[in-house]
Amino acid sequence: MRQYISKSFPDKNGLLAIEGKDFRYLKQVLRIAVGDMVSVRLPDGSLSETTVCKIDEHSKRVLLQVCTVDSGSSDGVTGGLSGFSVEAGAIQVKPLDFWLFMFVPKPSKFDLIVRQATECGISRIIPVCSEFSQSGADRMNFRGERFSRIIKEARQQCGSAVDTHVEDCCSVEEACRMWSESSQENAFGCVCYERSDFTMPVHAAVAGVPKIERCALVCGAEGGISPAEIEQLKDSGFVPVHFETNILRCETAALYGIAVVQNAVREKNIWQSNG
Repeated sequence: MRQYISKSFPDKNGLLAIEGKDFRYLKQVLRIAVGDMVSVRLPDGSLSETTVCKIDEHSKRVLLQVCTVDSGSSDGVTGGLSGFSVEAGAIQVKPLDFWLFMFVPKPSKFDLIVRQATECGISRIIPVCSEFSQSGADRMNFRGERFSRIIKEARQQCGSAVDTHVEDCCSVEEACRMWSESSQENAFGCVCYERSDFTMPVHAAVAGVPKIERCALVCGAEGGISPAEIEQLKDSGFVPVHFETNILRCETAALYGIAVVQNAVREKNIWQSNG
């Protein structure tokens, strides 16, 4: 499901005006027309269904009308400008709070990792300057407009409800401290390790943790993760896991790792909930 991510709420009349670059997105990417329905992700994270009520090509402006719910309607649907409306966010599933500690690779690869992690619903991407990161990684601007644009485009494409953020770059020591201070009883952290020494299968690693609400994955850059860094991560509660697969590029390993761990954790949580 594609969506439009809005920085503002509709006005008191339920109208939302879209201009500038976002106008081009709605017109050229979504190819909207008057009367079309558009899903809008509001600043509080809720999803609202809107109708395109006006497109002004001259001023490059789109006007959206929020659909309303008639409390007296048995099916939750009532007439509006489009003749149809739904209750926004009627069913909300709490997403897994998933962090990615990414040892900084080359910039072009990091851009791809940010986009893919956003599509997977990662909440925090923490760049880590490691032993094998390229020189100057700690001076890169990870909070600039570029990553905000990448994240917004990815969320609008995939419909993610998670407000993904890229944090400032930190050292391995700072990453370990960050996780240690934020982890709780229902938290699980693991690190993808290219060697099989001292590692566990993912499903075995998550088995001993109560219902997991916060999860973290550490993934190395080109060259992997050094033995000293693995020891630091282990001491901070990260469990080394090894995937029995081919040798993966760091950008592939990040996506593969997210998918494997995310699936294992969600299956475990569902199995426990069903008793």
